Amino acid sequence: MNALLEVEDLRVSFGSAEQERRAVDGVSLRVDAGQTVALVGESGSGKSLTSLAVLQLTPPGSRVTARTLRFGDVDLAGRGDAQMQDIRGRRIAMVFQNPMSSLNPVLSIGHQVTEVLRRHLGLRGREARARAVELLALVEMPDPSRRLRQYPHQLSGGMQQRAMIAMALAAGPELLIADEPTTALDVTLQAQIMDLLSRLQDDLDMALLLISHDLGVVAQAADEVNVMYAG
Repeated sequence: MNALLEVEDLRVSFGSAEQERRAVDGVSLRVDAGQTVALVGESGSGKSLTSLAVLQLTPPGSRVTARTLRFGDVDLAGRGDAQMQDIRGRRIAMVFQNPMSSLNPVLSIGHQVTEVLRRHLGLRGREARARAVELLALVEMPDPSRRLRQYPHQLSGGMQQRAMIAMALAAGPELLIADEPTTALDVTLQAQIMDLLSRLQDDLDMALLLISHDLGVVAQAADEVNVMYAG
C-alpha cells in the first residue's frame, strides 16, 4: 500500500550554521489511508513542531529539511505557501492543542466554520450556514443552530474542542492531525472526544495522526505508535 503521508529524516533547526539548534532531528513516520498513527513523547520533545513542519507552519527563522516529505502524490517540501493553502484544511486538517487560543475570539463560531466552507468548497450564504449546522451536529454539539451565533468564550472547553473538530472536518480532509486533543479536558470529556474522533474517522474514512503524551489515550486509539525523545 502506498503511504498517505510519508516522512523520512525530517529536521527542523533554528539559528545560524555556527549556532544551529535542532528541535526535530531525523524523524521518520508513515500514515496509511484510514490508519490511526500516534506520535508520543514528553513535552518539548518536538511532536507539535513535527506536525507543523508537515503543514509548513513552523515559526519564522526555522529551517526544515527532509529526505522525503510527501502526502499522496504531492511533494510537500516543494510547495510554496500559496500552494500549501490549497492543501491545508482541504486535504490535511489540524486540531490544535488549545482551542481557546486557536479560535478567533472576535468572530462567531458560525463565521469561523463557514469560512472554511467558503475557502475550500465555495459554499456561500444559506448553503454554507446549513452545512455548518450539519457539521456541528456531526461532532455532537448541543443545539448547533444556536452555537453558530455564539463566540468562543461563550462555549465550554469541550464545546470549543468540538467546534475546532467541526472546522477541521468541514472540507472532508483525507488526514486529520490532532495535537493533544484532550489535554485541557477532564477525564469524562477526554473519553467523549476520543470516542468522537474514532467514530468520525470510521464514518469519513479518514486517517488520523494523533499527537499525545498520554499513553492511556494512545493505547486505546492507535494502530501504530512512534515515540519521540529530545527531537
